[in-house]
Amino acid sequence: MFELKTIALFTVTAIAEIVGCYLPYLWLKQDKSIWLLIPAAISLALFAWLLSLHPTSAGRVYAAYGGVYVFVAILWLWKVDGITPTTWDIVGSFVAVTGMAIIMFAPRGG
Repeated sequence: MFELKTIALFTVTAIAEIVGCYLPYLWLKQDKSIWLLIPAAISLALFAWLLSLHPTSAGRVYAAYGGVYVFVAILWLWKVDGITPTTWDIVGSFVAVTGMAIIMFAPRGG
């Protein structure tokens, strides 16, 4: 159960971070409204708060989170940007998620 909660929390965290960065991108690169910066800032604040909810040390959380971020970013590429991931995108994503699982779920001594 701990593993599923961790993965779900990382996934929501990644979505918050991607939204927080994607909205300014829309403003800067696609001439969308500057008002997008308000929900972007809220989303990035949510991202930081979500990272703080993990019960382990911050460094380990940040390192492991990166693996889920890579996976979610490739899903974003596909579902939001409309670009089909390559085989290497998918393989890389699974390698990143495997790294997250090793970091977060490996037995710890002591």
